[in-house]
Amino acid sequence: MKKTILSIVAIGFIFAAKAQFGFSEPVKNAEDSEYLFTKIAKLDATPVESQGITGTCWSFSALSFFESELMRMGTKNPDLLAEMYIVRKAYESKIEKYIRMDGKINFSEGGAFHDIPYVIRRFGIVPQGVYSGLNYGSETHNHSELFAVLNGAVKGVMESMGNLHGKNMSSSWKTATFSILDAYLGEDVKEFEWKGKKYTPQSYAKAIGLNMDDYVSLTSFTNHEPWKRCMLAIPDNWAWGESYNLPLNDLYAACEYALKNGFTVAWGADVSEKGFSFSNGLGIVPEDPSTIQVAGKDNKNFSDGGAERKSNAFKAPVKELTITPELRQEAYDGKTTTDDHGMHIVGLYKDQNGTKYFLVKNSWGTSNYPQGFLYVSENYFKYKTINIYLHKDGIESGMKKKLGL
Repeated sequence: MKKTILSIVAIGFIFAAKAQFGFSEPVKNAEDSEYLFTKIAKLDATPVESQGITGTCWSFSALSFFESELMRMGTKNPDLLAEMYIVRKAYESKIEKYIRMDGKINFSEGGAFHDIPYVIRRFGIVPQGVYSGLNYGSETHNHSELFAVLNGAVKGVMESMGNLHGKNMSSSWKTATFSILDAYLGEDVKEFEWKGKKYTPQSYAKAIGLNMDDYVSLTSFTNHEPWKRCMLAIPDNWAWGESYNLPLNDLYAACEYALKNGFTVAWGADVSEKGFSFSNGLGIVPEDPSTIQVAGKDNKNFSDGGAERKSNAFKAPVKELTITPELRQEAYDGKTTTDDHGMHIVGLYKDQNGTKYFLVKNSWGTSNYPQGFLYVSENYFKYKTINIYLHKDGIESGMKKKLGL
């Protein structure tokens, strides 16, 4: 009996030690997988959501990142922030800029991480419970009709401009286009009550305590000078946000350092590669990509798991392609690396061979085995990252100094 009691006590101490020091049993990317991922760091995040049939991953991923920031700053159960409020206010600014630029810039559902500070600085933010953006008889997000109507109206305004012959535009185009946003997403929020207090979007943004000046974007491309700021030439960077350009290994090191020191990272990447498989919970770059069979195709907004991908590479570790700055730049210049999707990196793991992986929170629901997450290898990250977005205090001091932060 004493031995039994001692054994139970010993087991209890083992589990307590694992909990205390962050040890964990190896986890898998799929139920029948031979991959064994061991945790190095895993940080707090709010529940996985679904962006539905929309091109608004940039809002979902960035607000997931900011919700984790609130947790890091001491808010145990932060409010879920309203993705569609950000989308609505970004659309307002996109419309204005598109008209001012005579239609010579991109107008689409897409966006970038810079859009969130752009909106919050100018308009504020509200909780998801105040603005769901579901004003069209659906419980899930679907912007197919919304964007078709809005795009038609905006292009119609542009067409009318060509017939002005020196006369002023009418003063109604803004009211007309913004009313489409009212119809589909809900009327703009001027004031609201939340948990017994009255707020404006601006006062609520101030109350939750996020300082938009504390966040920076990092990237790595050889067509820009290293350790300097640059503007990424990607269509969805309509707000013309800047990033700091780092050598490739430094970009990876910055992401790893942040996670090891308690900071999550928003991640913009190309997810059209054969080795990126949501259903298999994995993002890898096999040395021989022909081993992956693809059936079907990805949708244009990359708002779901897309094409079906099958390969033994998703079931057991395989040799991956070695990624160099030259190979990465060639893919970017050749348009095989494009700005597809925004996600949220919340952890760092390694497999049984010592290869490191980022734990990535997605916005495609929880239908896959890791419940809405993926494990993305170091090589995939180096090859297909567009940019990362993080708190500047999550950057190592020597690197901060070199960047002038």
